[in-house]
Amino acid sequence: MNKNNPWWWVPTLYFAEGIPYFIVNTISTILFKRMGLSNGDIAAYTSLLYLPWVIKPFWSPFVDILRTKRWWVVAMQALMSVGFALLALSLPHPSSEVMASGQTPVSLFAVTLILFWITAFASATHDIAADGYYMLALSQKDQSLFVGIRSTFYRLSSIFGQGVLVVIAGLLETRLGNIPRAWSITLLSAAVLFAAVTMWHVFALPKPASDAVRSTTGAKDIFREFGRTFATFFRKPLVWLAIVFLLLYRLPEALLVKLVNPFLLDSPDAGGLGLATETVGLVYGTIGILGLTLGGILGGIAASKWGLRKSLWPMAVAITLPDLAYLWLAIAQPTNLIAVSALVFIEQFGYGFGFTSYMLYMIYISEGEFKTAHYSLCTAFMALSMMVPGFFAGALQESVGYPAFFGIVMLCCLVTVAVTFLVRQKVDPEFGKK
Repeated sequence: MNKNNPWWWVPTLYFAEGIPYFIVNTISTILFKRMGLSNGDIAAYTSLLYLPWVIKPFWSPFVDILRTKRWWVVAMQALMSVGFALLALSLPHPSSEVMASGQTPVSLFAVTLILFWITAFASATHDIAADGYYMLALSQKDQSLFVGIRSTFYRLSSIFGQGVLVVIAGLLETRLGNIPRAWSITLLSAAVLFAAVTMWHVFALPKPASDAVRSTTGAKDIFREFGRTFATFFRKPLVWLAIVFLLLYRLPEALLVKLVNPFLLDSPDAGGLGLATETVGLVYGTIGILGLTLGGILGGIAASKWGLRKSLWPMAVAITLPDLAYLWLAIAQPTNLIAVSALVFIEQFGYGFGFTSYMLYMIYISEGEFKTAHYSLCTAFMALSMMVPGFFAGALQESVGYPAFFGIVMLCCLVTVAVTFLVRQKVDPEFGKK
């Protein structure tokens, strides 16, 4: 094995980076829905799982100071492997009647939620280490060459995490007739796979000389620099307008995303579409992710041609208007799977296309000294923008029903339009053009 060949480890590293994120933030909502938790509890408790990504920039200096990036990558992967296994073993087994009622007490899942949070913390730490290791282990030329490869395998992990694993769980539900056992087996399978990837990386990841433990003097310098980066970020011109944009641009999606899977799974009597678990894995976790990926690719092409300023309006429309798909689905409750799949594809395509300008705006805001650290702070606001609205989304839906909830989502699209209008005139017309 030639460890200096990035093909041996870059694809698996970024496949491993994506899987825990999607298990924690997407599969958890489906699992809890199938186990009979209410939408209010699901949205509130799974939204809190975003917290490690919100506060990630504040402990990133420790990843720099303590141990090597390679050590952190392998250690966090090992921790997540154990976490998935413990999640599989910790799932309670409420009766079928309790799960069918949709009012399973959240107290039954106290240990499960703690394990999900630990896994989320390990995943966020792994993100820091993996991205840092990538820059240390590869030359600048190879970093540019493999940026598309890492992105591709991260997207494949999305399809695996939100699609394949959900389909497996759904098929096991049908075959075993036991929902908790089906999900336990699915999570245990994920643990075995992740453990295998971890063992591969123990041997496959090279040990670059630049990936060294910092000295104590270096640690002091890092904390001093961290303080400077934090201060200089909040002294940027129009930074508060930028923060408002980062927090509110995706408000409709932040409300929507926590309720999509419950909506697809809920029975028609409860206002949902009544899809089977494996069908949700196919429709949202596979077809939807393909739409998201295609939208992101075309969004990148469009942004490089138009630049950020010109991209903002069409991308704001793209990220908001397709949300009408769920309003129509909630009102019409169609049974035609092709129609449902097509609308999910369109909504996810629009989100992928419209999200491009958001990512490009974060790069724009981060320009200047401490570019990398400032971008990391932007990603913290990005995670916060999803966590806070998502926390309240379930209770809102339960109080008004699905049609009215998706109607409120559409009204929130006006917020996206408003913040886009506010920031657009402040953006350099040439920024982002190829």
